[in-house]
Amino acid sequence: MDRQRLGFISTRFAGTDGVSLESAKWAQVLWDHRHTSYWYAGKLDRDPGTSMHVPEAYFAHPANMEINELAFGNMRRTPDLTRKINALADYLKGTLYDFVERHAIDILIVQNALCIPMHIPLGVALTHFIAETEFPTIAHHHDFYWERDRFAVNCVGDFLEMAFPPRLPSIQHVTINSFAQQDLAWRKGCSSVLVPNVLDFESPPPEDDQFASDFRNEIGLTHDDILVLQPTRVVPRKGIEHAINLIAQLKDSRFKLVVTHESGDEGLDYQHALTDMADHAGVEVHFVHARVGEERQSSEDGHKIYSLWDVYPHADFVTYPSLYEGFGNALLEAFYFRKPVLVNRYSIFITDIEPKGFKVIAMDGFLTRTLAEQVKWVIQDDQYRTAMVDHNFEVAKKFFSYPVLKRKLRAMMCNVTGTDEL
Repeated sequence: MDRQRLGFISTRFAGTDGVSLESAKWAQVLWDHRHTSYWYAGKLDRDPGTSMHVPEAYFAHPANMEINELAFGNMRRTPDLTRKINALADYLKGTLYDFVERHAIDILIVQNALCIPMHIPLGVALTHFIAETEFPTIAHHHDFYWERDRFAVNCVGDFLEMAFPPRLPSIQHVTINSFAQQDLAWRKGCSSVLVPNVLDFESPPPEDDQFASDFRNEIGLTHDDILVLQPTRVVPRKGIEHAINLIAQLKDSRFKLVVTHESGDEGLDYQHALTDMADHAGVEVHFVHARVGEERQSSEDGHKIYSLWDVYPHADFVTYPSLYEGFGNALLEAFYFRKPVLVNRYSIFITDIEPKGFKVIAMDGFLTRTLAEQVKWVIQDDQYRTAMVDHNFEVAKKFFSYPVLKRKLRAMMCNVTGTDEL
């Protein structure tokens, strides 16, 4: 296949959110086969030489925030809101034409901007651009608006129907789980390719080095403590109260819960409630988001900032008690680092992950005494634990590694180029 110039488009390509991480993996696999990636977004941490930064395309841009404030939670749309959406969409459409021309793009890869209406004008702009040009497009859908309660009440249903996602013949749709695939077909009449999130299981985790060797000491843990890792944001759907209750049931002061991410834009009420719950239960919780960043660095006061990859090797056990997930990247990370894990059997786990044969400690919405005993067993029995985590690594390597992504991308690229090579 001739080298293709690929235009990745989203509101944000920066940080460790799922869209930014998965798009980077796609770009890596495609780069390995000589295809060049270019980036368009409102917030970017990609190479400026291959990027086009359009501030108005960021979902947190003031103009878009104003639109969202008026669009959701209201049933009646004002003429002014309609004008604002159309005006910003028209401007963004012009920047899309500029982006494609500047970098001689062959194929667009739209990441989440045509499924969840965090930025309505960008979705409208993309829909109009693709309709006007019949541009070959792969639309990678991580979240749909009908999956989020906050978008249920709105006055922009016509825009949502038109652009999230659009039904256009030059678009190939990609979903990340079977529920989303079925919903897209039922609601929109659109077929899609199911491409799960992946990790590079072909390459083992980096070996421990001196930089991260003092992580436990730096967050106030000793060598004898049992580090229970909750590698997620502090938001209610992550079910972190279950991790606290689990440790309370274990009745062993060596177990310490470490939560790596911050609350984000959903407020601190949930974190305060967790702190009160932990204090009442006598559970020691460390919220360490100030010490864990996107990459290794030093803070202004001279303290080390560790990456998430630095933290996993120190974990003795991982908790993943989410109420629901689009897929479950943290679960793949636990398998990758060969860590035993507790999973609340959320719907996508049941349909898309559990049938592959993983061995986890599973709960169904609530904790039991049996679960606590299983956790004690997996911590105490080295042979049992090693067999479990090695099995999970090999299963994940088979079903959720880069070769899986490569096969899926080959088929979609073939639909555009007419050759069966990637």
